[in-house]
Amino acid sequence: MTMGAPTVLLVVNVRSSDARSAALSLISQFAALNVDVRLVANEALELGLSAGGDVTGFAVVEPGPTASAGCDVVVVLGGDGTILRAAAWARDAATPLLGVNLGHVGFLAESEEEDMASVVSAIVNRSWKVEERLALEISIFFDDGSTASTWALNEVSVEKDARQRMIQVLVEVDGRPLSTWGCDGVVCASPTGSTAYAFSAGGPVVWPEVSAMLVVPLSAHALFARPMVISPHSVVALDVAAESPAVVWADGRRSFEVPHGARIEVRASAQPVHFARIVTAPFTDRLVAKFELPVAGWRGRRSES
Repeated sequence: MTMGAPTVLLVVNVRSSDARSAALSLISQFAALNVDVRLVANEALELGLSAGGDVTGFAVVEPGPTASAGCDVVVVLGGDGTILRAAAWARDAATPLLGVNLGHVGFLAESEEEDMASVVSAIVNRSWKVEERLALEISIFFDDGSTASTWALNEVSVEKDARQRMIQVLVEVDGRPLSTWGCDGVVCASPTGSTAYAFSAGGPVVWPEVSAMLVVPLSAHALFARPMVISPHSVVALDVAAESPAVVWADGRRSFEVPHGARIEVRASAQPVHFARIVTAPFTDRLVAKFELPVAGWRGRRSES
């Protein structure tokens, strides 16, 4: 039996005129192809759309973890920040994300704006492959006995809350103390996040299919303060000294103040984030394209005679 056209949740960086124009065009194309489109309410409003208006072929849903429930794919028009926002609406339903870069580097995006026709074709024909990305589970234990939890696709960072002071962080791996760092902060990243904040802090690039976690100190004053790649089965704990008020950030989007010291535990989540892939190019090609790496003169592998 032939399956019908998929249902798409469209997530848009409404602050970008290019993304708004692309969204309106995409909605019209999908309507002509009988693809069901959903928009979160506030973005539909920003796009000037309303039920019964001139533009048809979409339904409105509320933003949140259930926004993509029942959808086949989430199409994101914007940069990495928009994709991270969409991930929070797609993860619980295990709906794959397909990003179209309308931002700057757009490392998480699958396609560029000029590839929009290929995106439409892939969605109509359901010709994408699903790739799982490791996410991080974060637990915060405060001095007063209260707790908080969140998750991240890219990274969790523990950072000082004032420019003029450092924080003291005791790093623990698998229940054993490793070192104390006087630093600006510490980043714990996934392979996906290795090209984001951790990369800017001097961490290594990790291929997405490698299952691992990164621990990267930020401007640490210590003899041993190197970026580390650790097992995905490990638990990293960061004990922040009571006299070192800090802020915990998840993907640079969700934050928790740590005014009186805390313990932050980071582990690989049992619930990954899914990405829709329509391009078969290896990760090496993505690195070269996104960072404009110099590869002139490459002659390729020599054939064996």
